[in-house]
Amino acid sequence: MTLPDTAANPAGADRTFQVDLRGLVDLLSHHLYSSPRVYLRELLQNAVDALTARRGLAPDAPADAFGIRLYADGSVVRVEDDGVGLTEADVHSFLATIGRSSKRAERIAEQRGDFIGQFGIGLLSCFLVADEIHVLSRSARTPDAPAVEWRGRGDGSYTVRTLPASARTRPGTTVTLTPRADAGEWTRPAQVHALARHFGSLLRHPVTFDDGTGGAGVAVNPEPAPWARTYPTPGARSRALAAYGEGVFGFTPLDTIELDLPAVGLKGIACVLPEAVPAGRRHGHRVHVKGMLLSEQAEELLPEWAFFVRCVIDAESLRPTASRESLYEDDTLAAVRDALADRLREWIARAAASDPDLLGRFLQAHHLAVKSLAVHDDEILRMLLPWLPFETTDGHTTLDEFARTHRTVLVTSSVEEFRQVAAIASAAGLGVVNGGYTYDRELVHRLPEIRPEAGVADLDPATLTAHLDPVDRETELAAVAYLALARDALAVFDCDVALRTFQPASAPALLVDSREARHERTRSQLAREQEGGVWGDILGALRQEAPRAQLILNQLNPLVRAAVAIEEPELARTSAEALYGQAVLLSRRPLRPAESSLINRSFLDLLAHALRKDS
Repeated sequence: MTLPDTAANPAGADRTFQVDLRGLVDLLSHHLYSSPRVYLRELLQNAVDALTARRGLAPDAPADAFGIRLYADGSVVRVEDDGVGLTEADVHSFLATIGRSSKRAERIAEQRGDFIGQFGIGLLSCFLVADEIHVLSRSARTPDAPAVEWRGRGDGSYTVRTLPASARTRPGTTVTLTPRADAGEWTRPAQVHALARHFGSLLRHPVTFDDGTGGAGVAVNPEPAPWARTYPTPGARSRALAAYGEGVFGFTPLDTIELDLPAVGLKGIACVLPEAVPAGRRHGHRVHVKGMLLSEQAEELLPEWAFFVRCVIDAESLRPTASRESLYEDDTLAAVRDALADRLREWIARAAASDPDLLGRFLQAHHLAVKSLAVHDDEILRMLLPWLPFETTDGHTTLDEFARTHRTVLVTSSVEEFRQVAAIASAAGLGVVNGGYTYDRELVHRLPEIRPEAGVADLDPATLTAHLDPVDRETELAAVAYLALARDALAVFDCDVALRTFQPASAPALLVDSREARHERTRSQLAREQEGGVWGDILGALRQEAPRAQLILNQLNPLVRAAVAIEEPELARTSAEALYGQAVLLSRRPLRPAESSLINRSFLDLLAHALRKDS
């Protein structure tokens, strides 16, 4: 952008901005449009809007009376339409003034909703691939209107000429581009044809392409959208929609859901992904507006929980952004998003009611998506909670089956806690669900809403230890010295040591600890270190003591029985450290540096002792 000469404009006089067109085109190419290929979409869009306006002048004309013809032979790209055309005044107003669009003119303001574009800068995108744009047009609004020629150049200059009507025998517009040498990637005949099919395969007006080799033009959009066709049977329709989804997305849908929202003129399909996707990963959807492809990555079309489908839609009332590559976030889009979410819920409900096999395959792949929905949707919760799989002490099973076996369902707060207790709890007959995964703990606690007879409680360490049998008094007295050494060795980890009997006998030890307890111990330690001195000791004494971890040794395990009988103090300490390290590793929680050091040291010490004994 440049400023006008101040000498030619006295102080206080109105001034106008001077536009550096090359700079503007560079701005468009780097910040508005994702790729130079959009030039063809913009030309198609202008042609479609012109045909829409022409149809308003001749509503009784046959459906195929007006069309669009593309031509590309490597030296030129040409787009011709039978649309409403332009008068000389239109050319001056709409082609020579940046930012103004014929679609904003008052005479057609009432038709604005019928047009794809609304911003009047689409023609500038042609400068992404060409240095000159040639437009030849003849208006259909005025009988015997002359033809008008406009030539615009990348340096910002243009010329306008009025030509005899014979220069264009019928109304409409032809836009011709002479591609730059560096634009061959986007203007070769095969590429132009591919782009035309990519953007215009669902357009409602006939579009043909000619590559200049002398053959007949080929149809770009020979068939209407698959959901707009008629089929002999519902099964044939379902197979055709699934085949279309597979062609668009490259996977065979688990199922295909038809989408139809008459209020906004929306039709299309949602393809259910056959495999699980990472939690929260949102797929882009393919969105057409009035048949023109707008975006292949429209994430805003569905709520976040609906990441198990990919959609292809064509809508009448959704608004594109300035680049026409995404959707404008407004009340209409919000209402469409809610309505499409309802369609997905209805599909899940139908599958639950009438197709348990489909529902089972769906839940096997996408149970996380359904869990995220069930947390906030009571209807889905009631329908599907009994069907959802959870990790339990009985293996992966549904809550419905699990609740039949266990009157009280215990749920852990973390994956780590579940792994610590799963084997022992299972042997003790306790029914425990892993509540550490996203949504699981909250959903398990809502089980009584579906099965009032089921009880649900958080797993408390005391609940588990209460199911571990005490050892007899003689055994406990014999182990006093070892337990004292073990407690002293593990005091640095705030860990107590106890001796019990429990199944399975193959488990030498159980570490009962929680993430919250570890955090509280760490916080208390840091507070004492920061406060220091007498006040630190006083405040530390006043604080509630943080819960300690507990290493429970299994008297039924042969290794533990041998360790308890060790008489050498240093070896006894090392064995206790090794048992603690093994229990920590079984919990699969992240190791603290001191724990890593202990595990390495105890292993080497035991190895050294074994070597000395054998020598």
